[in-house]
Amino acid sequence: MIDLHVHSTFSDGSLTPAELVDEAVAKGLTALALTDHDTLGGLPKFEEACRAKGMIGIPGVEISIEFKPGTLHVLGYFTDAGNAPFAAALEDLRDGRESRNLKILQKLNELGCDLSWEDVASLAGEDVVGRPHFAQAMIAKGFVKTKEDAFDRYLAKGKAAYLDRTRLTVTDSIRLIHGAGGIAVLAHPSTLKVSRVELHRIVSELAAEGLDGIEAWYSEHTQDQQKAFAKLAEELGLILTGGSDFHGTSNPEIRLGQGFGNLNVPDELLEALYARAGKTR
Repeated sequence: MIDLHVHSTFSDGSLTPAELVDEAVAKGLTALALTDHDTLGGLPKFEEACRAKGMIGIPGVEISIEFKPGTLHVLGYFTDAGNAPFAAALEDLRDGRESRNLKILQKLNELGCDLSWEDVASLAGEDVVGRPHFAQAMIAKGFVKTKEDAFDRYLAKGKAAYLDRTRLTVTDSIRLIHGAGGIAVLAHPSTLKVSRVELHRIVSELAAEGLDGIEAWYSEHTQDQQKAFAKLAEELGLILTGGSDFHGTSNPEIRLGQGFGNLNVPDELLEALYARAGKTR
């Protein structure tokens, strides 16, 4: 088994890159990709741990895209951290997150949730602060009982403390990932919240713009969805990937490499992934 979609303390995960590798080894995974939000900061420690443990480590990143009605994310694999345009774009995205976070904090205070920036930042990892950290701080202060409660009442899209932020277009994200020597994969297509006909149209257009793959295996995908996404990828000449979207304690129901318990991403996908990137193992 492999897991090509996990998060560390460098974004909104609870395990360090090295701890993720240790957990993957313990679970018998053969390959792991670190895909933190808008940052490549955890990759040096991740790759060092992979080498030490004999784990196939794939450098990655997850980028949020401007999209309605649902959520569209693109996973970038094998990007060069030294590529200046890509690094600058990620920095702009992180700056946008920081600005939004301060405004979310202000909104929560106005809504009666007396939180300081230190309350939130102390629960974050080493780089990116996200809405899950606000939820954890709200739980710690007794304003909500669960993460779901925090999002349902305050933090989810359209709720009282939600604010949007700077995002890339999907075209720009694919261009930047390719420019940095990487490949671009549509993450968890079910979250687009569109019909299958509309999804086919969207992915067809993205494939024409250079999209390389679809994340068919995912913790929240049904078997029917998985088959449909695999068929769509085959039709459009795209590769398939899969991952749990593991975050750790902020979403403990999702387990590394296993999702909700029925996820099994086959390591046969690696051959096509490496081939699409023009790399060898």
